[in-house]
Amino acid sequence: MPQYLSPGVYVEEVQTGARPIEGVGTAVAAFVGFAEQGPFHRPTLVTSWNQYAQLFGGFAEGAYLPHAVYGYFSNGGGSAYVVRVGGPAADAAAPAPEPVAVGGLLVAPRPDAGPDLSVEIADADGENPPDDRFKLLVRQGTKVVETFDVSTRKNVKNYVVTQVGERSTLVTVTERPGTALSKPERQSVTLAAAERPKESSSVDAAEYIGDAEERTGFGGLESIDEVTMVAVPDLMGAYQRGAIDLEGVKTVQLAVISHCEQMGDRVAVLDSPPGLSAQQVRGWRQDTAGYDSKHAALYYPWITVFDPAAGRNSTVPPSGHVAGVWARNDVERGVHKAPANEVIRGAVDLELTLSKGEQDLLNPVGINCVRAFPGRGIRIWGARTLSSDPAWRYLNVRRLFNYLEESILLGTQWVVFEPNDDRLWSSIRRNITAFLTEQWRRGALFGRTAQEAFYVKCDRDNNPQESIDLGQVVCEIGVAPVKPAEFVVFRLAQFSDSTSQVSE
Repeated sequence: MPQYLSPGVYVEEVQTGARPIEGVGTAVAAFVGFAEQGPFHRPTLVTSWNQYAQLFGGFAEGAYLPHAVYGYFSNGGGSAYVVRVGGPAADAAAPAPEPVAVGGLLVAPRPDAGPDLSVEIADADGENPPDDRFKLLVRQGTKVVETFDVSTRKNVKNYVVTQVGERSTLVTVTERPGTALSKPERQSVTLAAAERPKESSSVDAAEYIGDAEERTGFGGLESIDEVTMVAVPDLMGAYQRGAIDLEGVKTVQLAVISHCEQMGDRVAVLDSPPGLSAQQVRGWRQDTAGYDSKHAALYYPWITVFDPAAGRNSTVPPSGHVAGVWARNDVERGVHKAPANEVIRGAVDLELTLSKGEQDLLNPVGINCVRAFPGRGIRIWGARTLSSDPAWRYLNVRRLFNYLEESILLGTQWVVFEPNDDRLWSSIRRNITAFLTEQWRRGALFGRTAQEAFYVKCDRDNNPQESIDLGQVVCEIGVAPVKPAEFVVFRLAQFSDSTSQVSE
């Protein structure tokens, strides 16, 4: 406590007992696949389709990743991490681009820079700038994408070679041999397009799985806490090209599931192999794949969308569009609502039109069907995980628990190293109860009252002296999640009026 040594009025700030728990985000996707350009094996945040196109090159022939990302954003996705795989072949590296002389400098595009690059030399800002100072602008088409205020002097921090080398992702700058380095004249120079390195023709399972220490493949996603769903749309593209077989498909999808289970707060959005009938996909799911996980969901069949790269409609895996529907559902209704009976924006047709009888084969084994309904568009018509445990049958239950667990985990970090006594236990109960009460009011928990919907126990019963001596605080929480109305039954009966008429 502060000491008061002289008379006067003192104001103190005190910490109140209430420490509200805030809900975490539930809709951040991660996509692993092939792209036209961009960094390999580095999770890169994109928040719009335009940003993805600028970084990774937009639609490309034979790549499903662009369609997945485009479908994700068009269906309501807000942000996503992209991991580009299929690195340069070891024996087929692209030749270094020819540099262009700009005064005493040699400027060249980087291998992943893309086309339409030019460099402009302009005067430095200010009325009387020093003779060694100038501006170097990099353009893509007509748009300035990089600007550098640089100097020709080597002993300053904005030395042109150092500045561009450290900051530019599009060009490299070196001194021209045998030429004194001086301020270049004002000019604009077009750079020759760099040849992109050829991607590896053999993309095996290890390329996707990656390495956690090297931050490649799925391993690179372990350091991104925000991710809640993971999709690998180009896995099926590799299978179609013969670069990977069905055994490899299973290996990669099992790795995605394992990653999600290990992280504990994300769900794998899986695609079925292309060209399978309802009976075949059921056999593949049951006999070949045999997945059993509460952290994965499988969707069938593929959807047809417009392909700008081909100039016609193409059939693509549904995982990216489905992830966008999850995100839209979370914003409009909440993570507790099953992401089904929702329209898939951008889907113009299906690879295969399913009947009710065919879905009767698929729904019980956890295959979520995408179906077309007259006058109601193309909709997701299933919301199950791949778990054999009835408690985790529904996707919204799994994702609701992910949300609650992560929110409570982050919202109670203040508890660590606090005095472990009744006052601490009371504060924990109060904060978690307030958070769960709010979730119940939003309709996420089942019960006519909050007492029916959940309970929070943190007292001497589950915190005996032995636990206190070990430095542990144990809080037991039970919640009753809402389940989706998957089967709606109306019972109709015929009856006759048996009321007798009273004669006068």
